[in-house]
Amino acid sequence: MPYLIETFDKPDSLPLRMAVRDKHLEFLVENASLLLACGAKLNDDGTDLGGGIYIVAVETREAAEDFIGRDPFHAAGLFARVAITRWRKAYVDGRNYLPVKAAAKPAG
Repeated sequence: MPYLIETFDKPDSLPLRMAVRDKHLEFLVENASLLLACGAKLNDDGTDLGGGIYIVAVETREAAEDFIGRDPFHAAGLFARVAITRWRKAYVDGRNYLPVKAAAKPAG
């Protein structure tokens, strides 16, 4: 079952984020097979909010921790906090991944 990883940058760390961004993007390309979705969090005006969200196709918390631990942003000390949550894939790109329930049988 996939995991959702939410990162929260340290205050006033946009210069560090931008300095490491190219290495981070290379890391994402190298690990694209694990990514169901990912991207930076933004303010309503489109400016950087300071953090990101990854939904990774891994089976264990340890694998999710390993994934984010190898991200160059993490290695550079960008994150103040990382939250990892197991996630049930219900809909992705409009496709339903929920199990189909058996049709209800009529009473009697």
